[in-house]
Amino acid sequence: TVDAQVYFKVKPDEENVKRSQYNVFNYEDQIVNLARTTLRNIIGTLTLKSANSERSRINDELGKVLKTETQSWGLEIVRTELKEIQPPQDVQETMNKVVKAENEKIAAVDFATARETEADGMRRAAIKQAEGVKQAKILEAEGQAEAIRLVNEAAERYFIGNAQKLKALEVTENSLKNSTKVVVPSGQQIVNVIGELAGVKSPSQQE
Repeated sequence: TVDAQVYFKVKPDEENVKRSQYNVFNYEDQIVNLARTTLRNIIGTLTLKSANSERSRINDELGKVLKTETQSWGLEIVRTELKEIQPPQDVQETMNKVVKAENEKIAAVDFATARETEADGMRRAAIKQAEGVKQAKILEAEGQAEAIRLVNEAAERYFIGNAQKLKALEVTENSLKNSTKVVVPSGQQIVNVIGELAGVKSPSQQE
C-alpha cells in the first residue's frame, strides 16, 4: 500500500468553478483515483529501496502529472506528499532479512577490522620489545668488550713492567756473579732490595 496526500483547491474564478462541476464527476473522488494510479505507475518503475530514498522525486512527478491531467477540472494542485510505502507482508519479511544480513555483514567486517588492528598493535609491541632486547644485548656486549680492552691494557702494562724488572734482576745476578758494582735505577724496588743485600748502590746512595 502507498499512502500519499494531495493538497488542492478549486480556483476561485467563475469559469473554473463551472469546470469543477461540469467537466468532471465528483472531482474529489476522481483526483484520489488519479493520484493512486499515478503513484502506482511511478513506483512501478523503481525498486522498493529507491522508492523509499527518492520521496522528493516521486512527489515532484506526482504533482506534475496531476497538474497536467486536472487542467480542465478547474483545480489548483497546491502540494503532494508521499507519506508511506508499505510493501506486502512477504516482501517486507524478505526486506527485513536482507537488512539483517547486511547489518551482520557490516558487523563482521567491523569485528575483523578490530581484530586486525589488535593483532597489528600486538605485532608492533612485540617488535619494540625485540628491538629493546637487541639493544640491551648490544650495550652489554659493548660493555664486555670495553672491560676486556681495559683488562688487556692493564695486563700489557703489568707484563711489560715485570719484564723490565726481570731483565734488571738478570743483570744484577750476572753482576753479582762477576763481583761487579752495578748502578740500578731507584724506581725498581725489587732490584734495589736485592742490590742493597748484594752491596750494590743505587744512584741516590752513590751521591
